[in-house]
Amino acid sequence: MPAAVGVIQTLGFPGVLAAADAMVKAARVTLVYYGLAERAEFLVAVRGPTSEVKPAVEAGVEAVGKVYGAKLVDWWIIPNPPENLEVVLPIKYTSKVTRFT
Repeated sequence: MPAAVGVIQTLGFPGVLAAADAMVKAARVTLVYYGLAERAEFLVAVRGPTSEVKPAVEAGVEAVGKVYGAKLVDWWIIPNPPENLEVVLPIKYTSKVTRFT
């Protein structure tokens, strides 16, 4: 099954919190990373099947737009990421972050 990574970057914490909540509720994805990017910008990343990541990211982008004062900086979907991408980005499944089944 093809896998994908979806990332949303927001200005401010409330926006990224709303995005993360909407993403995991909208599709069968695993939240693999959230944290500070730079200058009060935050990132949230999910992994899962490509067919699930796309609607999850769409729901997250929509949720950011509904939060007062939140600003969407950018979003990405990387279908079929190469294995060496896990070395660069913190998107690995770990004992704390297990795959959604």
